[in-house]
Amino acid sequence: MPRKPKRPCSFPGCPELVDGRFCEKHAKKVGQDYEKYGRPYKSSERYGKEWRKIRSRFIAIHPLCQDCLEYGITPVRKSEEVHHIKPLAEGGTNDFSNLRALCKICHSKRTVKENNRWGRTKNKSQ
Repeated sequence: MPRKPKRPCSFPGCPELVDGRFCEKHAKKVGQDYEKYGRPYKSSERYGKEWRKIRSRFIAIHPLCQDCLEYGITPVRKSEEVHHIKPLAEGGTNDFSNLRALCKICHSKRTVKENNRWGRTKNKSQ
């Protein structure tokens, strides 16, 4: 099957042809700019030392991915991420009842389904 043609990098003035959105040079800069200017909060305040302690305790209690266990996904993977059921930005807390231990794959799936990082409208029919 033929490949999709490359297109110019989305960074203003960059002629580099890429498969994704940005060339390697600009992808890092755009990510850094988002972390510095695009986030509505300072991540070091929200996810500081106290959060790391909570996260470590929660993963110690829940060593396996809760989604893999719940949905019968085999093999059940090790939990590596802690997901807020109700996001902090929407009034959620770091209480254990609002947390879910997930593997990277399940966390990515939930993040894509629930989050709206780039301001896209969510399709409610899916």
